[in-house]
Amino acid sequence: MGFGILKPSGRFEIDDMTASDKEKASSDANRSHEDYGAGGLPPDPDAHLSDEEKAEVERRLVWRLDLILIPWLCFLYLLAFLDRTNIGNAKIAGLAKDLGLSVSAYNSSLTIFFVSYAVFEPLTNIMLKKLRPSIFIPIIMVLWGASMLGMGFVKNWSGLMAARWFLGLTEAGLFPGVNYYLSCWYKRSEFGVRAAIFFSAAAISGSFGGLLAAAIENMDGIGGIEGWAWIFILEGLLTIVVGFASFWMVHDFPDEARFLSADDRARVVRRLKLDQQSSAEHESFQISYLWQALRDWKMWLGMAIYMGCDMPLYAFSLFLPTIIVNLGWNTSIVRSQLMSVPPYVAAALLTVAIGFLADRTRARGLCNICVSVFAIIGFAVLIGTDNPGAQYAGTFLAALGIYPCISNTISWMANNVEGVYKRGVVLGFVIGWGNLNGVVSSNIFFHGPRFPEGHGVIIGYLSVFLFGGSVLMSLLLRRENAKRKRGERDHWVEGLTEKEIEKLGDQRPDFVYIV
Repeated sequence: MGFGILKPSGRFEIDDMTASDKEKASSDANRSHEDYGAGGLPPDPDAHLSDEEKAEVERRLVWRLDLILIPWLCFLYLLAFLDRTNIGNAKIAGLAKDLGLSVSAYNSSLTIFFVSYAVFEPLTNIMLKKLRPSIFIPIIMVLWGASMLGMGFVKNWSGLMAARWFLGLTEAGLFPGVNYYLSCWYKRSEFGVRAAIFFSAAAISGSFGGLLAAAIENMDGIGGIEGWAWIFILEGLLTIVVGFASFWMVHDFPDEARFLSADDRARVVRRLKLDQQSSAEHESFQISYLWQALRDWKMWLGMAIYMGCDMPLYAFSLFLPTIIVNLGWNTSIVRSQLMSVPPYVAAALLTVAIGFLADRTRARGLCNICVSVFAIIGFAVLIGTDNPGAQYAGTFLAALGIYPCISNTISWMANNVEGVYKRGVVLGFVIGWGNLNGVVSSNIFFHGPRFPEGHGVIIGYLSVFLFGGSVLMSLLLRRENAKRKRGERDHWVEGLTEKEIEKLGDQRPDFVYIV
């Protein structure tokens, strides 16, 4: 990745020096912690080491971060996605019949989740930063586990609607919060595959949810409770237990993380600063950060791209069990649950592979463009044929084309938005708007078994917003990078101090966008 150099003439130019070269050239390496708090680099604890030794220290540090941060956060998101989509498994296990739900009533119970979920998401990253991850994330987990537990005891449509509303409200902080949190720990070239691994938990939860639902349904009648209710009760109890454990398992941001030594905290912050990031620093919220986000065209285009993959994601995950039941194979309910597993497994594997590839190539836009074609073809197959085998193959293509684009789009936005709070606000709006389109996904499936209206709307979202939006974003970012390289943005920093220039974030003339 290129870095900017302030020439004696005052002109910024982009060069291709490595982080190691930058460290050697930087006089900031000897600054005090007070200077770091003001926006500089903390002292380099490895200044006495050779380049090879520094690289080994950094490799061990990143590996340690991976082992401590990623597995538990993946587990939390697996539970979150399981809890929001298990209603699809509960439906084919008898939920709609026992509660007397019409098609529109059932769809409304799906819709209400996305309303509360999306409305509160833009606020949650601010709360995460102010309350600390180790407090905020466990609290919302216990609360959404309680909401899930309550769904197991509902007796009518009104009770189900209330439980789903509170489930959306309490889950709102996890996905945008963890993505923002991870972006404050890793370099831009490292974040994509971590975000992909984290999001692959959603695909794994889809497969795990089918297996778990198939097993739990065998409890039907125990304690006078229906099998679909046991799905909610047991998964809700598990979430509550994990929520309390998270008070010890979730850690704070790099500058306050207690599992790191002072030297390791300095190493994490230094590597982020050298990667043109300041999001790991502690800073109080100001309303100006909100206005910076709202004025950034990347946020609005990112919202369009994300809705192009998020609406299809929820449509797929909520209705896949129903689609499989309607394939005409006369399978049992348990076998239908199990048949929903393989598409999710394939999607999880490709999600991680695309995350790795996008980190290496830094061509996140091209990855979105290519992968989205799989989804478009998959849903076209679901519309275009009655053949059960072809339709089942279509579900694989749909999953392969949707899931990798979710984490890749989030990584793309996080890579190209800099600032302690601005990134959090932008991710909150992008993810919140995408999830609000879950309202659409809940209300487009009416006429099975081929659901032409639903699959047609999904193809439109994929083609216009995901595919088309990714093409436009990539072209605009390439054009902006070219302008910065030619010096056409240098006037943005004229008369500014070094600290004022740093606060410009991704509006600094030397900031290079990931395309």
